[in-house]
Amino acid sequence: MRAALVQLSVTDDPAANLPVTVDFIRQAAAGGAGFVLTPECTNLLSSDRALQRAVLAHEDEDATLSALRAEAERLGIWLLIGSLGLKTHDPDGRFANRSFLIGPSGQIVARYDKIHMFDVDVSPTERYRESEAYRPGTKAILAEAGFARIGMAICYDLRFPQLFRRLAQAGAEVLTLPAAFNDTTGAAHWESLIRARAIENTCFVLAPAQCGTHAAHAGKPRRTHGHSLAVAPWGEVLADGGTEPGVTLVDLDLSRVAEARARVPSITHDRGFDGP
Repeated sequence: MRAALVQLSVTDDPAANLPVTVDFIRQAAAGGAGFVLTPECTNLLSSDRALQRAVLAHEDEDATLSALRAEAERLGIWLLIGSLGLKTHDPDGRFANRSFLIGPSGQIVARYDKIHMFDVDVSPTERYRESEAYRPGTKAILAEAGFARIGMAICYDLRFPQLFRRLAQAGAEVLTLPAAFNDTTGAAHWESLIRARAIENTCFVLAPAQCGTHAAHAGKPRRTHGHSLAVAPWGEVLADGGTEPGVTLVDLDLSRVAEARARVPSITHDRGFDGP
């Protein structure tokens, strides 16, 4: 299977972001990719709550989701929409940060709502509280894609290895980790954590990312780390998307998962213990 990591630098305008995303997906398919992945926040990246309320839609009305489903069907590809910000019917009005696996007929095969919210203080002047606008998901998702069993995660989930362990033990061969990873923490931790998740779970990890400075009509512009990564089950980096928007192609040999698990079957060796 040839996969493609689409690296974006989206704005806070979903209508402006969509044609750029579609063009990259078409480039990926033209390069032979049968599985194309976009990053977290494919439709917009914004910290302005009023703007989010004005431009986000419910799932069944979202123009980005509708267009990308049609594009997957037209191209006959598997498409992971890394995530979309979507309105929900929750009483508190919070949004969902939702990843979609789309099949070659344009059908939604699986949905995953990001479980772990990015509520951190990167520095005294850089503070994030994702949970103020987005409500966390509650369910891990393992999806059947025909060519592989896929465990779905999003961005800050990366720091919670128990999620990936559960997915691997349930049969995941490929872990997807679309992200809009912070520029500061990304430089320090991004590659190390992704390689660790691949090694300890003997899975491929495919991590399409946002990059650069994101133009904003409202609120403060944000910076993301880039470096979309594809990592093999033994931990080697197969592809790195660098720091500019674009498409990175990578060939996956799924037999490497079984080979790695035969050599080091650690996902079957978990033991219970007492303490501390």
